[in-house]
Amino acid sequence: MNVNFYVTCIADVVKAGVAKNTVLLLEKLGCNIVFLEKQGCCGQPSLNSGYTKQALAGMKNLVETFEVNDYPIVAPAGSCVYAIKTYPEYFNRFDEPEWAERAQKVADRFYDLTDFIVNKLGVTNVGATLTGKAVYHPSCSLSRKLGIVNEPLALLQNVKGLELLPIHNQTTCCGFGGTFSVKMAEISGEMVTEKVEHITEVHPDYLIGADVSCLLNIGGRLSREGKKVKVMHIAEVLMQEGK
Repeated sequence: MNVNFYVTCIADVVKAGVAKNTVLLLEKLGCNIVFLEKQGCCGQPSLNSGYTKQALAGMKNLVETFEVNDYPIVAPAGSCVYAIKTYPEYFNRFDEPEWAERAQKVADRFYDLTDFIVNKLGVTNVGATLTGKAVYHPSCSLSRKLGIVNEPLALLQNVKGLELLPIHNQTTCCGFGGTFSVKMAEISGEMVTEKVEHITEVHPDYLIGADVSCLLNIGGRLSREGKKVKVMHIAEVLMQEGK
């Protein structure tokens, strides 16, 4: 199966390992990866900050980029996928129905990595091995906005040697929320501090998530507090083959 890979800004610039492991994982599962070089930012920072009209040009560029074929588009970040799925709403708001229609066709082809593996490829066991105890953080964009809850868990539950630990208020936001962490820094800081308290109460070896932004936020707090918890994106976990 041919698959377009949407790298996302954070994976491209900050966490290249996530992008690499996403590609390797999809290839392992039999996908032929297509990388369209003209892809750019999904516009989420601008949209979240209220600069919706200014974001339209970039949104059009992304739509045009992925119109060159009709392959599924996979990204390792639920927040970016959700932002792109809202494009039609914004184009309609600014009275651009033709772009809204084009954007809808592209948005319908976008998948979060875990959603694609489980629901499109029909795979829940990728043959990964990782020994230890882990806490899974369900990001707001993935679980609340996209409704992707069980797919990451199904994949992690089939990782040999991995035990998933429940924590208090597991589904609570980590406090990142994109520009929220800048505009409401004090509140954001309190939220991630509470999240880290709940995580460390159960003494996990790993913190796992499917959104890089959340992992950067929680991982930063874990590091500042000197907690020895390894932070991993689910793509990195699913590429672990053990010894």
